[in-house]
Amino acid sequence: MTIVQLNMTATGSTGRIMLQLAWVAEKHGDTCYTFSPADNDFSVDSPRHDFWGGKTSSFLHWGFGVIFGANGLCSYFATRKLLKKIRAISPDILHLHNLHKFCINFPLLFRYIKKHNVKVIWTLHDCWTFTGHCPHFDYVDCPKWKTGCHHCPLYKDYPKSMVDNSKLMWKLKKKWFCGVKDLTIVTPSQWLASLVKESFLKDYSVKVIHNGTDLSVFRPCEQNFRKKQGIPENSFVLLGVAFDWGHRKGLDVFVELAKQLDKRFQIVLVGTNELIDKQLPPEIISIHRTQNQQELCEIYSAADILVNPTREDTFPTVNLEALACGTPVLTFRTGGSPEIIDETCGCVVEKEDVAGMLREIKRIYQEKPYSPADCIKRSQKFDMTQRFEEYVRLYHGE
Repeated sequence: MTIVQLNMTATGSTGRIMLQLAWVAEKHGDTCYTFSPADNDFSVDSPRHDFWGGKTSSFLHWGFGVIFGANGLCSYFATRKLLKKIRAISPDILHLHNLHKFCINFPLLFRYIKKHNVKVIWTLHDCWTFTGHCPHFDYVDCPKWKTGCHHCPLYKDYPKSMVDNSKLMWKLKKKWFCGVKDLTIVTPSQWLASLVKESFLKDYSVKVIHNGTDLSVFRPCEQNFRKKQGIPENSFVLLGVAFDWGHRKGLDVFVELAKQLDKRFQIVLVGTNELIDKQLPPEIISIHRTQNQQELCEIYSAADILVNPTREDTFPTVNLEALACGTPVLTFRTGGSPEIIDETCGCVVEKEDVAGMLREIKRIYQEKPYSPADCIKRSQKFDMTQRFEEYVRLYHGE
């Protein structure tokens, strides 16, 4: 079987998912081609990876989108060249991932899909596909996407726009994305699957395949992190990990927790920067970046609990990584985050309930109800290779 995958990047979490899935599919005897826009200077160690477009095409598309609030209407010639390559490959399946980075012409792509009755699998890593603009709407509790977006409260956010064109874009997306004869939508969480069933994509088959993590990389490891940071061995370490810290990721929650917790507790935040540091009290340890995944594993292993007060998220990878390193998780009831844990390895409090989160931290400190072994056992449910094999079975109609 021949598969073509498209994603807006070959790096980051969705890029890694695309390339790693291709590797697993090839191990099972399939032939898998991957494509991403040629708008970044990087190389991909894959014999069947190719690019479409170029920096000029992407820049013009980005400029049009930012000025007019329209995404998916440019990159005409770049998309024609891409479709020419796809026709030459003649794949059995076209697997789409994230395509909302001003990188592809949707009228051309979906005209081709519908004309040739291409079998499509589309993995939704966020909500952008069925909204008029935003990839997430939990933050502002907006329900407009169900019946037709307008007066978008997030049009200035990613993907950034100078005007609110959400009403037109919602209608265009519905026109483009509906009417495909053979399309299966995959979501990484049951939460996102339930939203799809309330959207204009509701008539398509939806399958949940959780994101996974590499258990050969993320696992408990020897570390001297506490010693390097001057943290007493008897301190209870609360870890927060994000790479876009702000109100959405709960930075203010950690600031409040630091005010409420005594010296028995130590908060460590990873993924910060100098601007974030100015918002933090001095008792919070700030780590701007880790040098590699091994260093991140050491930090997970040194922590007593991962605290994830995210206010919107599809299926946070940091939860998976922490469990794989034997560290329990405390999270807000947000998106797919609660689906990652069960009663053996963590707990959930309602979103915005900082007082409830504080109570749970103190309870976990006193009772120590979660063992590293149980956390690791739970993480095996999200073994990356097994999750990719679910995709391979889906490819083959199993």
